[in-house]
Amino acid sequence: MHGMTLVQVERLARLAHAAQVDKAGRPYTEHLAAVAGGVAGRGGSYEQIAAAWLHDAIEDGVLSEEWLAGADLPQSVKDMILALTKRPGEPLEEYTARILVTPGALLVKGADLAHNADPRRLAVLHPSTRDRLTAKYAYVRSLLGLTTPG
Repeated sequence: MHGMTLVQVERLARLAHAAQVDKAGRPYTEHLAAVAGGVAGRGGSYEQIAAAWLHDAIEDGVLSEEWLAGADLPQSVKDMILALTKRPGEPLEEYTARILVTPGALLVKGADLAHNADPRRLAVLHPSTRDRLTAKYAYVRSLLGLTTPG
């Protein structure tokens, strides 16, 4: 077995992010569930689905890098989570380059971007925020070589 099961990983992610909401005021766990579902729907592995559930946990400060280092997860999952963790002030070019060299991470980021760019999600945001994010997501997709939003 891989250590933590996906049920355990999901439970942990839901607990860790329980107090968070997204830019539209929705529970942040909805985003995590959508990304994990997107990864599964793209044929993702156990490791990629686990990374999807935890892809924002370090970046959002709800779990620590120390916790991750000791977690009962395969090293490949830890590597993906760290690759997907954007550092404060880190250029998008460096962030995306790290994703591209980390096995499995691109599929997870693709599912993340697809949900972030969902028109139904963007529709509730202020137009200036929506425009800024749409441009950012398009730029990140281009850096990753992902040509379509889906």
